[in-house]
Amino acid sequence: MVHFDATGPIPADRWPAALNGRLPPSIRVLAASERPLNWHACFSATYRRYRYTVYNGRSPNLFLAPFSWHRYSQRLDENRMLAALVGMLGTHDFAAFQRAGSSRRHARTTIQEVSLDRDGDVVTVEIQASGFLYGMVRLVLGQLVALGENRFSLEQFERRWRTGARAEVKEAAPPQGLCLLRVGYPEPVFPKGAWYDCQPRFRLRSQDPPEFSPLSPNT
Repeated sequence: MVHFDATGPIPADRWPAALNGRLPPSIRVLAASERPLNWHACFSATYRRYRYTVYNGRSPNLFLAPFSWHRYSQRLDENRMLAALVGMLGTHDFAAFQRAGSSRRHARTTIQEVSLDRDGDVVTVEIQASGFLYGMVRLVLGQLVALGENRFSLEQFERRWRTGARAEVKEAAPPQGLCLLRVGYPEPVFPKGAWYDCQPRFRLRSQDPPEFSPLSPNT
């Protein structure tokens, strides 16, 4: 979600076509609307929601590799991971999950919603907060996966972030599994289809592949 000031004859609903004709194919503008002058894409937001995808299969999946973190040594314990996430709900100081270089004056933020879903070998984590610290989601996911692999206890996980033990949070999840899913505002800005889920949810079929009949001569 971005905003900019513009003057000229192009109406708001024509900006996507105008911009997409000049942008590289890796960037697409889905929608545009006119907002009041005091509206700000960042400071007017009431929440941001991120999704992180972990592929927990034994063998690599080349189709999911650009969009997930492959953890294959053991099956993740999603129940322990979810318990850790739920314990973070509310307003807290999350300095343990803030990378160096941040310009924020404090590390307090409010985690509003969390979810964790396993569909076969795909584990999907979603975190919604009023705002996120620099590098926060990847640091949280690095700890969650370590917890899911039984490398430390749930009590150790909670002690680390409650006491701000940043030196103990050493592993950050890689970037390819992370997606900013949506940004919310007090009133709707775009139609739901243009902004609500900015990443498809990956589903893998576990059943045996279908049997195919031989092609007939006339096929």
